[in-house]
Amino acid sequence: MLNRTQILTRIFLPFLLLMLSGCLTLTAQSLRLYTPYPEIIVPPGETIDYTIDLINNGASIATAEVFVEGIPETWSHTLRSGGWSARRISVLPKEKKTLNLKVELPYDIDKGNYTFRVNARNHSVLPITIEVSEQGTVKTEFTADQSNMQGHATSDFNFRTKLENQTGEKQLYALSSHAPRGWTVVFKPNYQQATSVEIEPGQSKDISVEIKPPYNVKAGKYTIPVMASTGSSSAQLELEADISGTYGVELTTPEGRLSEKITAGRRKKLDLVVRNSGSTDLNSVRLSANKPRGWEVTFSPDTVPFIAAGESAQVKAEVRAYGKAIPGDYVVSLTAQTPEINADASFRMSVRTPLLWGWLGILIILGAVGTVYWLFSKYGRR
Repeated sequence: MLNRTQILTRIFLPFLLLMLSGCLTLTAQSLRLYTPYPEIIVPPGETIDYTIDLINNGASIATAEVFVEGIPETWSHTLRSGGWSARRISVLPKEKKTLNLKVELPYDIDKGNYTFRVNARNHSVLPITIEVSEQGTVKTEFTADQSNMQGHATSDFNFRTKLENQTGEKQLYALSSHAPRGWTVVFKPNYQQATSVEIEPGQSKDISVEIKPPYNVKAGKYTIPVMASTGSSSAQLELEADISGTYGVELTTPEGRLSEKITAGRRKKLDLVVRNSGSTDLNSVRLSANKPRGWEVTFSPDTVPFIAAGESAQVKAEVRAYGKAIPGDYVVSLTAQTPEINADASFRMSVRTPLLWGWLGILIILGAVGTVYWLFSKYGRR
């Protein structure tokens, strides 16, 4: 038979061992790791900043070695506390210390779930899962804040763009453009004109792209492709310049001569050229004249319905000088105008007397001479 001591030992020993084990477990788990975001979903190339608390639930100071394990080798990460990269952290009872875990995902990464652990050795393990939402690639991104701008033919178009190196290596990008003939494209990384730019992996550069259209460009929308390329990666961005056009009109003659001779009371026909010197089509170009008193000016036609940008139209003008105009130079101002713009051409008209009046004058002079001669002949000797 068992004595009293053996009976007590068999009854209370397992209970004591269980109590001791619970105390040891409680002591071992007095430090706990906590984060509010144990599982998140992000795209490739994302940088994640975790805030992790190391909480001491015990009654005495607890110290643990803290580290990250199981994270992929191609990922970059740092674990800091209080601004330091600390290996061992001590926490007062009933208090906590905050850790900052920064994880940088590469761009070249497969879609899926990735789990790693933050470990407080012999105390607590915090599993963290990151779900990569899409298949990653090694690429370059070329983007613009606004890829379409509107302006006149004389405007300069300044686009703000960003070039991002999403590869794992430093890249030297050559900057180029396939702009239409006559267009000028200037790249300015860091506000200085350049044809190339160097960008660190995972970094970006702001690049100003200045585009100047050619002289007298027609109204319309123009696409300007710009490119950034290296031997292993490239990106293209299409910028659009919407030219609203400029208005311009010229009035002249086929030879460019703006002077004519005319006889008083007679008519003179002038050949005129109305030229659209702008980049926008002209509609309803009306012809008019500012003339001396008594003069007449008519046009055929007096209104040109349409003149395309860069094109010309032929117009005839008929000028009738005042019948009593004395010989001399007169100015006849002709105008071609639309609601948007107008042009003037001043013609110098040299008036001559009619031939009949010339002969009449000669006859009067000859008559006067003959009369004087007759008078001298008849009365001169008396």
